[in-house]
Amino acid sequence: MTDNADGDSATAASDRDDRLPAEARIGRAALRVADLDETTAFYRDVVGLAVLDRDAERATLGAGETPLLLLERDADRPARSRTDAGLFHTAFRVPSRAALGEALGRVRERWRLDGASDHLVSEALYLDDPEGNGVEIYRDRPREEWPVDDGGTVRMATDPLEVEGVAAAATGNGADSAALVDRAPTGTDVGHIHLEVTSLSAFEAVYVDGLGFEVGMSGPDVRFVAAGGYHHHLGANTWRGRTTPAAGRGLAWFEVVVPDAAALDAVRDRLDAVAEEGRVELAVEEREGGIAVTDADGIEVRVRRE
Repeated sequence: MTDNADGDSATAASDRDDRLPAEARIGRAALRVADLDETTAFYRDVVGLAVLDRDAERATLGAGETPLLLLERDADRPARSRTDAGLFHTAFRVPSRAALGEALGRVRERWRLDGASDHLVSEALYLDDPEGNGVEIYRDRPREEWPVDDGGTVRMATDPLEVEGVAAAATGNGADSAALVDRAPTGTDVGHIHLEVTSLSAFEAVYVDGLGFEVGMSGPDVRFVAAGGYHHHLGANTWRGRTTPAAGRGLAWFEVVVPDAAALDAVRDRLDAVAEEGRVELAVEEREGGIAVTDADGIEVRVRRE
């Protein structure tokens, strides 16, 4: 009995070492852009982020005092090629349906809405920024309402969104329906990042076997991975047949934030093991407070402690 208990304990510890902690989350994202003024104005006036810092070469935007997005001027870098891997969208998660309705009001008044979906776990708006970078603005439904399949995996769909219901949820949409709420509320964050990759198996080698995300809902040309049972912190797809590494403007890097040094050390160990196996190319560089990983598609993810 004692031996079995010790074995169960060792297995549980091993399982923890192979997974990111439930507290892991997406941190900031950074984009390389040609027109810093126009792109900053979009994320301020349409997405609703506040400009927290700005100079001639970069801008930092966020919600409340929390930085979420860095824009870096890089006009000399070429535009992203149609074959390049990179960003599908940055997904900004707002804390309520009212906040999503407020975002919808800004998009309708100041930009153009490209899509709107009910994913069962969330309600989402889709648009592109002035340089063609995909943007999602979404709100999660309460976690206890998320559907799961027989194996316990969170189930998602892409159904039509009840757009007018979302619009009606916005504050300020009473008698003064023209009123717009300019800023996304405190509590808005980057809920997930969705990538376009050249290989889903290479993506899994780095982000599942290496970083420690768990695979959730998947299809032949898409993977959703997460920590702590979330529907997805990262998505990856091959829908557009990208065949070359990221090289042009667009996504510069994004962050995965872990709760402590032990979790960061476990990520290092897993990445070392993946590199030693030689199944996929990756580069790991030490940074203050964490590490930077460049995957086989040239996408950089920075892992840091809280």
